[in-house]
Amino acid sequence: MPTIFKNDEMKKKEQTEKYRNSIILGDSLDVMRRLPTASIDLIVTSPPYNLKNSSGNGMKDGRGGKWKNASLINGYQEHTDDMPYDEYCKWQRSCLRQMFRLIPENGAIFYNHKWRVQRGLLQDRSEIVKGFPVRQIIIWKRKGGINFNAGYFLPTYEVIYVIAKPDFKLAQGANKHGDVWEISQEMNNPHPAPFPTELIDRIVSSTNAKLILDPFAGSGTTGVAAVNNDRDYILIDNSEKYCKLAKTRLEGGSWNE
Repeated sequence: MPTIFKNDEMKKKEQTEKYRNSIILGDSLDVMRRLPTASIDLIVTSPPYNLKNSSGNGMKDGRGGKWKNASLINGYQEHTDDMPYDEYCKWQRSCLRQMFRLIPENGAIFYNHKWRVQRGLLQDRSEIVKGFPVRQIIIWKRKGGINFNAGYFLPTYEVIYVIAKPDFKLAQGANKHGDVWEISQEMNNPHPAPFPTELIDRIVSSTNAKLILDPFAGSGTTGVAAVNNDRDYILIDNSEKYCKLAKTRLEGGSWNE
C-alpha cells in the first residue's frame, strides 16, 4: 500500500529506493532536487496549464451554464493557475531541467501540455521546451472541448512532448502506435483536470521503464497505470487533498471515501 511522505520528512539528498511506490506531499521542484541523478526510468506528467492567466475571458463564460461551476475556474487547491507567463515558463523550464537530470541515458519524459490562443496568437509552449531534446510530439485527441471565442475553431486536442535521452527505445511492438491518440477525457474524477487512465496506460506499456515518476501527480493516474502494468512509481503533489485521493485510488477505494 502506498505511503504519503511529507516534504519536510525528506533529507537534503535522499535515495530513491525509500520512496518507491509512495506519494510525496510537497513542492515538485524542491522534491525533485532531493532525488539522485539518473534514478528514474520514465517521467509522465501534466503540469498546471496556467489557464487563468488569459488575455480573454479566461475560464469564465458569461452565458452561465455548466462551465460556470467548473472547478478549474478556482484553480487547484494549492495553486491559483494564474502566474505571469514569463514566470510560468521559467518555473516549468526549471522543472524540466530537474526531470531531465533524473532520467538515465535510456530514459524519457512524456510532458503533456495544452496549446492555446493568447492575444490572437498561438501559444504553443515552445518557450518552455526550447533547448530540450524533443524527439516527437504526440497529439492527444480528446474527442471534445470548449470554446467561448468566435475568433478560432474549437480546440479538441492536447500535446505530449516526448523528451528523450539518446538511448531511449520503445518497448517491443510499441512503435506500431501512430502519433495521434484518440482517447476520451476522464469525466468521473473529482480532480479538476485528470489524466484518462487509458492515456497513461498506453505510455507506460509502450516503454520498458521499471520506475515511473509523476511530479504533478494530481489524483494519481500515473501511479494507477504503473500498477496496471506491473511497474513501480513515485508520485509528487503539493495538495494534501489530492495525495489522499491518489492513495485511496491506489488502495482500490472509491472516490468518495
